Amino acid sequence: MSETVHLPHMAIRNLISVETATKSYGERPLLDGVSLGVGAGERIAVVGRNGAGKTTLLHALAGLEPLDSGRVTIGSDVALGLVSQAEVVDPDQTVGHYIVPGQDVHEWATSARIREVLTGLLGGFDEALLLRTFARLSGGERRRVQLARALIADLDVLLLDEPTNHLDVEVVAWLADYLKAQSKLAVVIVTHDRWFLDELCERTWEVVGGAVEEYEGGYSAFVLAKAERFRQASASEARRQNLMRKELAWLRRGAPARTTKPKFRIEAANELISNEPPPRDSVELLSFAGSRLGKTVYELNDATLTVGQENADGPIELLDHCTWNIGPGDRIGIIGSNGAGKTSLIRLLVGEVAPSKGAMKTGVTVKVAYLSQHLEELNPKWRVLEAVEHVASRVDLGKGRELSASQLCESLGFNSDAQWTQVGDLSGGERRRLQLTRLLMNGPNVLILDEPTNDFDVETLTALEDLLDGFAGTLLVISHDRYFLERVCDDFVGLYGDRKLSSLTGGIDEYLAVRRSQGSNTKSASSKPVTSAADQRVAAKAITRTERQIEKLDKREHEIHAELVEHATNFESIATLNAELLELQATRVSLENLWLELTEAMA
Repeated sequence: MSETVHLPHMAIRNLISVETATKSYGERPLLDGVSLGVGAGERIAVVGRNGAGKTTLLHALAGLEPLDSGRVTIGSDVALGLVSQAEVVDPDQTVGHYIVPGQDVHEWATSARIREVLTGLLGGFDEALLLRTFARLSGGERRRVQLARALIADLDVLLLDEPTNHLDVEVVAWLADYLKAQSKLAVVIVTHDRWFLDELCERTWEVVGGAVEEYEGGYSAFVLAKAERFRQASASEARRQNLMRKELAWLRRGAPARTTKPKFRIEAANELISNEPPPRDSVELLSFAGSRLGKTVYELNDATLTVGQENADGPIELLDHCTWNIGPGDRIGIIGSNGAGKTSLIRLLVGEVAPSKGAMKTGVTVKVAYLSQHLEELNPKWRVLEAVEHVASRVDLGKGRELSASQLCESLGFNSDAQWTQVGDLSGGERRRLQLTRLLMNGPNVLILDEPTNDFDVETLTALEDLLDGFAGTLLVISHDRYFLERVCDDFVGLYGDRKLSSLTGGIDEYLAVRRSQGSNTKSASSKPVTSAADQRVAAKAITRTERQIEKLDKREHEIHAELVEHATNFESIATLNAELLELQATRVSLENLWLELTEAMA
């Protein structure tokens, strides 16, 4: 007699559980009786204002933040990784040994997974970078190296704190695609990069008032669901409602694909925005910008831009005979990988550098405000409001919009209490917000922003976008934040490293498609596979011979280190041993390079 067995529903395996967690700093609770969990394969976005407790929650999940009360349980067999902004690394540690601890390059270079990660994040096997110490890394290089180590490790849970900081648009897109492909990996992300959250996440946690409110879907789904909650609760915060409706209208009109993830009914949210006009009246803004700026803003005529000192190879040429006209009311995003010359191009426009050939013309009525990546020095004893009023007490934003210094401060996240904070007590992100506020207070008609979103929380970004919607002038933006670029810019230009400035009629998608095509062409052009059987045998023997030589060098290196300890007080012996060690390490680098070339040819 046959019997039908009904198997129980297989629930998602819980990897981390948080039970009634409470954590306070002073009298302010960041977490107040929070209970939640992280399941296998889940992709969770963590959003909230700066200082709300997002990083505290992340560190609590990692077991690094002691709680005042409550409990965090991490499964005994759960492998957990954290990429933190506050990680302390030995400055003398090399990149190669940090990425794969305890192994040399030749031991892991054939791993397809490691090669994929290093190619995506670091651009390939750059031996010079792998041998560099952490003390010599830039902020962007450090972040890529941290991410590489985390992605290479065999993890069940990956916690990411602002992973896209210092990354260009291309690498952010690669990171999103790579993480999406790791179906078994649970990822919890704190970031202000809303495009990244939309692309990757299926749930959103908002840290607010000591609680963690949960929503289905990524950032766009979160905005829609929160608007519906506000509608049902008859929220009285009129300004926040207006900002939310404006962003919803843009999401529904300009990026419909982003709203495919929500698993809840959004008809009420659609009703909320049905009569909401587009975020910007482009015709009205263009007319007003023309009256403020005239016909000419910036004109590059057959201009060549070079940077760097003279050397054996000559200076680096970033642009070659470039012609570009920027008109009144243009809102242009500038796209390119790190080092492509985006900031140098902006410095050319504002007159900090001159073209080596050709001409650069600036309109006579141009009044530019340039937010660079460097913080200006201010009197640390000034209050925030005082620092802004030193520029002006009121500003005309155009279209009859006039704000006082205090109102502009509030628009960019400095409430009435924060306006009395001394400049010396501000965080890096707050100082950057203050710098932007001072620039806007000067009433510019051309606004140039170089990575304006660094260290801003989502709420501040939304307020900034609202402010820029009414800016009746010319706007140029460099940013790795794709959502922000697509939100505030109407046109895009790209720097591909070919000394040209390319118009991107297809926007950022076109730029990424071209970059992928360039990468494929470079890979196919540079690879020279071994084809014949005889060549394969010769290459295999050469690889074996090289590996034996590297093993001998490794053995001798260990012996030298032992001898250095033994002769610690004999300075003559130490000098001789150090000289031998340096020569040995240089030989090993050459052999490892040879080994990499041989294995690539075999592949």
